[in-house]
Amino acid sequence: MKITPTKLDGVMIIQPDYFGDHRGWFMETYNSSNFTKYGLDINFVQDNQSYSARKGTLRGLHYQLNPKAQSKLIRCTRGAIFDVAVDIRKGSPNYGEWYGLELSESNKTQLLIPKGFAHGFITLTDDTEVQYKCDEIYSPEFDQGIIWNDPQINVIWPSKVIPILSDKDANAPLLIHANNNFVYKL
Repeated sequence: MKITPTKLDGVMIIQPDYFGDHRGWFMETYNSSNFTKYGLDINFVQDNQSYSARKGTLRGLHYQLNPKAQSKLIRCTRGAIFDVAVDIRKGSPNYGEWYGLELSESNKTQLLIPKGFAHGFITLTDDTEVQYKCDEIYSPEFDQGIIWNDPQINVIWPSKVIPILSDKDANAPLLIHANNNFVYKL
């Protein structure tokens, strides 16, 4: 397993070792011992899976407030997505900055997004499945969002298609108006 930091402190690219032969392939997508070796002490407690029928489906930008904030380990198991993390920790030198990466069934890459970051993705193919681990149980009363096209954040989404959005995501607030209790700590 290879773990590579990104420009945003705490957001990591995870590239599992994968082994293939004439039967197919095998990979270990998560191993707590490997994470601990890299200083990542995360106790995942919930697994989620989403299916999007059409290319251009955009989910996000989502997060949960403290004390129910979530770290997420994201992977695309069918199709492809452009996955995005946005630093929303007040006082962070990277506040409002984003990092994006293509995750797909073929590249088998994962993205680790820690607490204090909003998360979203857009599907790059029809029939896309995304799976992710969370270190906190989903809590609707702490669930929050930021509008996907906030000009302060200025995510460069790769699709020229008008995104397919839920009502919740279409009506999410700008970062400047979002409910946010994250504070950057050195």
